[in-house]
Amino acid sequence: MSNVSIVIGSWGSYNACNNRALGSKWLDLGDYDSWEEIEEELIKEGFDLNGLDEELFIQDLDGIDDSSLNCDYMHPKRFFETLKESEVLNDDYKYEVLEAFLECRSYSEFEDLVDSRGSGWNDDIYMYVGYDWDDFGRERFDAYGYNLPDNLEYYIDFEEYGKQLSYYAQEYSKGIIEICI
Repeated sequence: MSNVSIVIGSWGSYNACNNRALGSKWLDLGDYDSWEEIEEELIKEGFDLNGLDEELFIQDLDGIDDSSLNCDYMHPKRFFETLKESEVLNDDYKYEVLEAFLECRSYSEFEDLVDSRGSGWNDDIYMYVGYDWDDFGRERFDAYGYNLPDNLEYYIDFEEYGKQLSYYAQEYSKGIIEICI
């Protein structure tokens, strides 16, 4: 299962420099079924959610590339509910797709996909783990049903062919991802 964890802070405690100024303990989001369970945990930790600590933010994040997130202005409830609806918290494959997606696109694009498609947000996203452009070109060439005699394959630049087909495909750290949306 994925391991997305956050520390939740509150602007009230942060500005008051009280004992909650450094935020909650690390919360593994996969351990919670609802936002209400997270609120219960925060209350146990001393947060006053109807008073000083009503304005929450994500203070720290682990398990997702946060370079396209503005955590200071993202409410942790929206973040949790988006991840829950997308099923990345309990589906290893969807979590891997999200990691690859965020290397090439932004979190807000992911959020928009979840808003419009729900748990099917990744239906038109294909990962080619371990592929380079040559492998991708060969894959697409074969998928189009071309019957090329073995002795002619040396005359085709499959790497360039793969790159030419990259309208929807991009490299990421573990291979090629094709985002057909």
